Amino acid sequence: MCIFLKTKKLIAVVAGAALMLPLAACGNKAVATTSGGKITESEYYSSMKQTSNGKQVLQQMILDKVLEKQYGKQVSDKQVTAQYNTYKNQYGSEFSAFLSQNGLTSQSLKDQLRSNLLLEAAVRNYSHITSKQIDKQWEKYQPKVQTAEILVGSKSEAENIISQLDSASNKYSTFKKLAKSESTDTSNNKTGGRVPAFDNTDTSLDSAYKKAAFKLKNGEYTSTPVKTDDGYQVIYMIEHPAKGKKSQHINDLKNQIVKENMNNKTFLHKVVSNVLKKGNVSIKDKDSKNILDEYLNSNATVSSSTSSSSESN
Repeated sequence: MCIFLKTKKLIAVVAGAALMLPLAACGNKAVATTSGGKITESEYYSSMKQTSNGKQVLQQMILDKVLEKQYGKQVSDKQVTAQYNTYKNQYGSEFSAFLSQNGLTSQSLKDQLRSNLLLEAAVRNYSHITSKQIDKQWEKYQPKVQTAEILVGSKSEAENIISQLDSASNKYSTFKKLAKSESTDTSNNKTGGRVPAFDNTDTSLDSAYKKAAFKLKNGEYTSTPVKTDDGYQVIYMIEHPAKGKKSQHINDLKNQIVKENMNNKTFLHKVVSNVLKKGNVSIKDKDSKNILDEYLNSNATVSSSTSSSSESN
């Protein structure tokens, strides 16, 4: 159940994951030399901009510019650092490997996190949230819970783990030891199987996992194996806060609606379209002049008095 980085939910959500490569300035400076001759910046740029990845990079760079202009004051370095530290703490000693596996550096991760926060600010601006929407969100609301899991390949293995927990005097201590020795999830088995806290809006976890977890109280674990796309899991509830009253969670509910809009491709496309149109974008490169047509020529708009959180992803 590796929790992969889910930033860059910008144009990439609609057009596909963008490969963040630098767009070199045109020139005759060599990018590489070979026995057959050199590759210049101009050649490199001309070749790259024709590829789908190159086009997505340019799309992303343009969007980042206009988002920064329109919403930069709403995103602080403190917010970026907080999210960065969340990933750093989650992966611990494996953080460097996580960055490498995803083709990231510390700075490029922070850049991506800032981009995502800027987009979230735009989505929030175009998400006019009504009392009816808040009531609907409350019906499915779950506060953030902290769980741990043990992942194995078969139902019998999971049942054996549950049996050991049943007979243990200290359930959580035994669970952590079993996670280290038995779990096949290398992303968290060394830390006792801890999974990043999540609520009902989480899209990174299997729905079966979330459904089973939300039924547990503090100190409880699943009495039967939970079948997910990853295998069979035993889930332990570390902390499940009480739901409380709706009036106590108005801000949480609004944030959840914004998060759902962030995961709504149709809504997000409309927001990006509005943001780019407001940004007065003009493509000067003739080979790239149509790169934003699906957004700039789109008739679909979303106003700040309309929310599409009820639309499907």
